[in-house]
Amino acid sequence: MDLKRKLREGDGPVGGWCSLPSPGVAEALATAEFDFVTVDTEHAPTTMESVEHALRAIEAAPGGTEALVRVAEVDPVRIKRVLDAGPAGVMAPQVNAAAEAEDLVRACRYPVQESDEGHTGDAHFGENRDGTRGIALSRASDYGRRLNEHVRHVAGSVAVIAQIETPEAVASAGEIASVPGIDALFVGPADLSASLGRFRAFDDPEFVDAVRETVTAGNDAGVPVGTLATTDERIDAWLDAGFDFLIVGTDVGFLGAGADRAIERYEDGS
Repeated sequence: MDLKRKLREGDGPVGGWCSLPSPGVAEALATAEFDFVTVDTEHAPTTMESVEHALRAIEAAPGGTEALVRVAEVDPVRIKRVLDAGPAGVMAPQVNAAAEAEDLVRACRYPVQESDEGHTGDAHFGENRDGTRGIALSRASDYGRRLNEHVRHVAGSVAVIAQIETPEAVASAGEIASVPGIDALFVGPADLSASLGRFRAFDDPEFVDAVRETVTAGNDAGVPVGTLATTDERIDAWLDAGFDFLIVGTDVGFLGAGADRAIERYEDGS
């Protein structure tokens, strides 16, 4: 899995967002050659079955696009079911403190995971012996055919991303980023701006300061910080703000923008 490596090495991966529970939509996004496509289960009617179908579709698309799944909360039961489907990474919302980040990492780790730096290059292997993820035959281990390898080595290559969406999370961003096993921070711009009382006022000084503080905290901890951009202008603005990676649009956003442009063109020519 390359997503974790790209985040660690500062390659600045670019992602797309899939909120429609459709494998066809996930596959279509993957053909755009994003580094990763995020399958959302927090604000989407996505079942575990549709998550698994989306992962298959993304993997079937030509190119090397990988799947990231955004879970609804730091829930070990939900997280282990998602991980058993075999994504390249998991992202969790509303991570407000280091203790919650530690819970997230534990939910993504097996208790018997061993260090194998020569094989994986993952400096965090072996640091989370208190992992809480249960072991079972699943798609992630080729239905048990690679269970030993998966438990001891492959599972640790899953990227773990904590979302920063509140003033409390901003204040704790450095501590969250320093938790072993956290591979990236991700600012949720809508939720963070709303929690500051500045909903979608992305140029408001208080929001700008919160972003700057989060990016600086991540950089100081050696952990990349990303966010979501839904317009060309936001892509430019977020890159100027120092974000290390971006999700540059959503499936429903692409559909809506494309439809609006086509209607406008039609009406201009009629």
